[in-house]
Order: sequence, then structure tokens, then C-alpha cells
Amino acid sequence: MTDPAKESSAISGEKTPADSGPPINPKRNNYAIACATMASMASVLLGYDVGVMSGAVIFIKKDFGISDVKVEILVGIISLYSIFGAAAAGRISDWIGRRYTMALAAGFFFFGAVLMGFATNYSFLMFGRFVAGVGTGFAGLIASVYTAEISPASTRGCLTSFPEVFINFGILLGYVSNLAFSNLPTHLSWRFMLGIGIIPSAFLVIIVLAMPESPRWLVMQGRILEANRVLDKVSISLQESQQRLADIKIAAGIHPNVTDDVVPPPQPQKLVWRELFLHPTPAVRHILIAAIGLHFFQQASGIDGVVLYSPRIFEKAGITSSSHILLATVAVGIVKTCSILIATFLIDRIGRRPLILTSVAGKAVSLTMLATSLTIINNSHEKVKWAIVVCIATILADVAFFSIGLGPMVFVYSSEIFPLRLRAQGVSVGIIVNRITSAVVTMTFLSLYRAITIGGAFFLYAGITAVGWLFFYLVFPETRGRNLEDVEGVFGNIMCRSKKNRGGSGRMSSGGGASNN
Repeated sequence: MTDPAKESSAISGEKTPADSGPPINPKRNNYAIACATMASMASVLLGYDVGVMSGAVIFIKKDFGISDVKVEILVGIISLYSIFGAAAAGRISDWIGRRYTMALAAGFFFFGAVLMGFATNYSFLMFGRFVAGVGTGFAGLIASVYTAEISPASTRGCLTSFPEVFINFGILLGYVSNLAFSNLPTHLSWRFMLGIGIIPSAFLVIIVLAMPESPRWLVMQGRILEANRVLDKVSISLQESQQRLADIKIAAGIHPNVTDDVVPPPQPQKLVWRELFLHPTPAVRHILIAAIGLHFFQQASGIDGVVLYSPRIFEKAGITSSSHILLATVAVGIVKTCSILIATFLIDRIGRRPLILTSVAGKAVSLTMLATSLTIINNSHEKVKWAIVVCIATILADVAFFSIGLGPMVFVYSSEIFPLRLRAQGVSVGIIVNRITSAVVTMTFLSLYRAITIGGAFFLYAGITAVGWLFFYLVFPETRGRNLEDVEGVFGNIMCRSKKNRGGSGRMSSGGGASNN
């Protein structure tokens, strides 16, 4: 009986790839870059909410006279609300398609921004947060899944880091919004800060109309001709397009030699959750552990505490002027946004594993120095200028190290490691873990630093980050340059840092020779 995988290889005349690796300077496909850019704009919604709430909550507290506990809940609850969106997005995106799921995310956030802007009390504001939270849950999943599925293997790392780029851009927009509206009367300032979120969400709905559907979703619907047309546009070469289509057909349960324009859709996988949790293969178990660990340690490192409560941290560091505090938060946003561009440039050149290990190590050191400087400031009766400078510098270093690896990797890595049959639901599991951990961090930060001091809180985050480095060192294999349908092959041997982790075995993408890969 003929092996479909071998026939798939024959389509492209592919060489045995054990002797070849990803290119140092991969070719680009401008159409794929445009599609990834448009899809990643959904992440602006999540980033804007994170950035704008750091300043808006200062004015909300004054306007409504709420306690710090209610502030924690207001800031962090959107992470819990987003779980509803993330849990539903996987199944819905398999049902209605990736494009329309993006439009749905934008619609939720649009109405959430309207509700928050017109909120008359704390309860009304919380309801607006719920609606917006569902939208951010949808956006967090669909941006990464669509971008991974549209991107050529040679530039997938770069393109799937775009959602994190736009999250950082959204955070920066939120900080700028805070600064722009901070001089308005208290009861108006925060309403403008939150309500202006309707602009990016409305823009996203328009953008969706210009985007093609994911070719992998089209194949799952049996729409082979449409998938082929999209792949021809987003692949590096015709040869790569044919190879990708054949691989997707195999992953979807369609024989690669089927040439009909439309075929009966493959039977939907009804046992996805059973395969993920109850009876996973060694490879799927390894993938699930890697994805859950990645999402957990990203948020448990305390990044949302730094971003959302940066005004409080700067105040604790000795900066008393409100305008200076907001300017300092804008600096955080600028550094965070610029740093992600480094990851975008390097991720397909040096790989996922070196970037995340460097990122996490740098973050652990930065958090330790931040904790030390804050402890010195808190225990000193005089203003210690050098400690204030160190505090500000280490906050900037922390967000910079986060953005070069740990930040974009949740989008790049988790969206590419799950096999097609499990991808949407698998990514949703990771995002649910991410949002729960984020909620715990943001809803306990103020209470935690009162209990163990603000320096103690960051020592705790530094310790968790150090444990995370060990996890990534032991569990993460390299996936650079592989087709999505081949990535599963490098998993299955946890705590093994052999050739698999260096990307030295398995079938690499074929885009017309090594230069195209």
C-alpha cells in the first residue's frame, strides 16, 4: 500500500533534509507578510486594554471612590473574562472560519469599549469589561492560529511574532491615550481612554474583508481549489505551494493525489479533547506540556504586574509627579515595542530555543535587580537616587528581555507545534492557562506587595522565572524552518536535548531548495 507521506515528498522532489537546515537569510513573500500583518492587528485590542487600564484605573479610583481590592479586580478580571472567548474561539474558528472569528473578536471589543466609556458605576463598568474580555479572548487565539497557518515555513517564526508586535503597539497606544487624556476632568478622562478603543476594533472589521481565508481551514472544508489559490499567493514558490497543499491534505485525512476542486469535508475530529488529555501520544503529551508551560511561565514571571501597575512601581521608586509617572510608562511602552522588533528579525535566523533561553535568563536577572533596588529604596529614610535609576533601568530591561523571547514565543511556538487536527483547541488550552495565570498575577499584585513588600514580590517573580528557564532548557526542542505538518516529529522525548532540539532531523520545508527554506 502506498504511503501518502512518501507521495507527498515526491510531489516536490524533495531532498533528504537531514543534511540541510533552515536558511540564514530566508526569502520573503510580501503577500504573506501583508496577511500576517492584517491578522495580527487583532492583537492590538488586547494590548490596548492592558496599556490603557494602567492609567485609566487611577482616574476610575478617584471618580468612583473604590478600594485597592476593587482596583485589582477591575484590572485583572478581563483575563478571566477572556477565558470564555478563548474557550469558544477554537471550536467557532473551526466552524465559521478564521476570518469571521476575527470579525467576531472585533465586534465584542467594540461593544465592550462603548459600554465601558458610558459606564455610570462600578458594576456597569465590570459588565463592559466582560464583553471586551470575551473579545480579547477571541483575538488572542485567532491571530496566532491564522498567522501560523498562512505563513511559509521559512518565515513563520518572524510572521507569527507579529501578534506580539501588535500587542506591544496596542500597549503603547494605551499609554499614549492615558497621557493624552490625563488633563481632562476626572469623570471624562478615563471614559475617553477606554472608549477610544472602538477605533482599532472598527478598523479590524474592515481589514477582515481584504484577507484570504486560512488554506488549512479551507482544506478541512474540502475546498481544495480555494486552498490551492491561497497557497500559491502566500508560498515562496510554486513547488513549496504544492508541497504545503499535499501535507495539509494528509493532515486533514485527504489523499495527496486527490485533484478535485471540491471534495467531501473530512469527518470532524470528535475526540480532540480525549486525544489531548486522556490518551495522548508521547509527542502530543510533550507538545501539551510545552505549550502549557510556556503560557504559564510567561505570565507567572510577573510581566502583567510590571505593565499594568508600572505607575504604582514608579511611585514606589520615588517618582511623585503624575505627569512624570505617565511619561515613564510611555517609555516602558516604547522600549517594549522596539524590543519585539529584535525578536521578529532574529527568530527565523537563530531559532526559537536560543531566543527564549536568553530572554528568560535576562528577565530573571532584571527582576532580581529590580527587587533589590526597590528593597533598598523602601528601607532607606532618604531618597537614594542611584537606586531609583537602577529601578527604572531594570523595569525597562525586564520588558525588553520579555519582548525578545518570552513575549512573542507564546504566539510563535504554541501556534506551530500542535498538529492540524488539534491546533485550534490546543492553542485555546494554552491561552486559557495564560489568562488564568495573568488574572492571578494582576488580581493579587497589590495585596502581594503589601504582604511581602514590593521588593519581595519581585524576588518571588524572579524565582519563578528562574524555574521557567530550567523548564525551557529541558523541554523545548527547536522547530525553526519546519512545515507545520512536520513539527510534531521533533516532540516525544521530554528532557532530551539531542539533535531534535537543534533541528537536525526530520523533514524541513521545501520551497525550491535550501535557499528557499
